[in-house]
Amino acid sequence: MFRAKRSRHAAPRHRGTTALIVAGALVLVGASGALVAATVSSRAPASAGTVPGGARAVLDLVASDPVDGATAVAPDAALTLTFSAPLAPTSPTPSIVPAVTGSWVRVTSNTIAFRPAASLPPGAALSVSVPGGTGGMVSTEHTHLAATVTEQYTVAPMSTLRVQELLAQLGYLPLSFTPDDPTPVPAAVMALDQTGSFTWRWSTLPAALTSLWAPGVPDEVTEGAVMAFQDQEHLPVDGVAGPQVWSALLAASAAGQADADGHYDWVDVSTALPEKVTVWRDGSPIYTTAANTGIEAAPTEKGTWPVYARYTSTTMSGTNPDGSHYSDPGVPWVSYFHGGDALHGFIRPGYGYPQSLGCVEMPPANAAAVYPLTPLGTLVTVE
Repeated sequence: MFRAKRSRHAAPRHRGTTALIVAGALVLVGASGALVAATVSSRAPASAGTVPGGARAVLDLVASDPVDGATAVAPDAALTLTFSAPLAPTSPTPSIVPAVTGSWVRVTSNTIAFRPAASLPPGAALSVSVPGGTGGMVSTEHTHLAATVTEQYTVAPMSTLRVQELLAQLGYLPLSFTPDDPTPVPAAVMALDQTGSFTWRWSTLPAALTSLWAPGVPDEVTEGAVMAFQDQEHLPVDGVAGPQVWSALLAASAAGQADADGHYDWVDVSTALPEKVTVWRDGSPIYTTAANTGIEAAPTEKGTWPVYARYTSTTMSGTNPDGSHYSDPGVPWVSYFHGGDALHGFIRPGYGYPQSLGCVEMPPANAAAVYPLTPLGTLVTVE
């Protein structure tokens, strides 16, 4: 059992149980997009919004939190804007690109904040446009922000640990993840690490696979699971957990959208004589066939890699150890896993000993049985 290292951030405000009211009126965004009063906790002084001599105060944006250009903004952060004068209840609200679910609320007479209803998109560059001009932000003294102000923020990336937690809960890893807190994770903190435990789903998995795993650390097991997830979500399959993957993981988690394949497959290639391929599914070996790995002049490299490309039939070409060129059309049931190395069918007089130029060859009929068990992201271990 593995313990996640970072804890859930779940301050009461994320669970919607406490409204923040600070020396002014709390307001929400109405259907018209204006700031609409909801509760009044105090009354602004009669002189608010004026300057000596009775002139109307100029409306400026005087502060923002996070500051313009901030990076690594927490996914559950509120975006706060402070103005030089109290805002009119009918003042329009800023816009955010890309669009984020949530609402603008007033926390003081001249300060508004955006409260996200879900996690800010991890890794995203957010643009907050504060409208100016005659149709822009307006004070209680009917002065407008002179010109539109645009502020830029970059949301912090999702951690490797959180990616692993979500992949485990969705069924893409050979491990399960159980949060310490059984209550549903608030949407606003869904992108943050949770406190909990990883457990192997099957106790029968061999060390050749389990030794690869490390919680919170990028590894082959996580890379393969990311590729499997990308494939099912119709995203580019590269094994890299970036903004597209983070957003898709959060959406899949919110929808309870588990791995459609429903199985965890792993391929073990043994170079001990007689050489063989064994396919494991859900913790048990389900298919074994004799195989050929690379000859001494072109050995099959040992290690673990995910399947990254597949073909029911393709032409394989390259250079022989003696420098001559080869081209073999119609090679069947091909699953590439490391550079030019692939699992595939190939006709040979015999099997079980090195004969290839680095690939893992099997009798064509046997390769046909292995092929459906090696979708993109399936780990292949050569040992």
